[in-house]
Amino acid sequence: GLGDVYKRQARDREETMIIYHNPRCSKSRQTLGLLWENAEEPEVVEYLKVPLGQAELAGLMKNLNVPPHHLLRTKQDEYNKLGLSPDTPEEDILTAIAAHPILLERPIVVKGRRAVIARPPELAEELL
Repeated sequence: GLGDVYKRQARDREETMIIYHNPRCSKSRQTLGLLWENAEEPEVVEYLKVPLGQAELAGLMKNLNVPPHHLLRTKQDEYNKLGLSPDTPEEDILTAIAAHPILLERPIVVKGRRAVIARPPELAEELL
């Protein structure tokens, strides 16, 4: 019945692979290529065009299961300008990334409740 349809749709949505992608980043492009090679059709989110809100980032953080600081690109000017460090509280890190999406490490690949920062790109294979 209809209930089953909804359940199936929810399951499909959970199993959809998502890549938070920056087309200008070679690692990000390599990762996307690797997913395509493995017959995955991930939903591609260009997070610089469509920045993630704090709630989305917090969800990512939970699924990645890494210290919040790992989400940051420490070589970006914004990192120093904002005075970020490994000791910066998670909430402040998420606020900084929401305001300055360039700070988000890339690419991040998500499937269901699991996520990886695909550096190197081969790390994405954990989700296949």
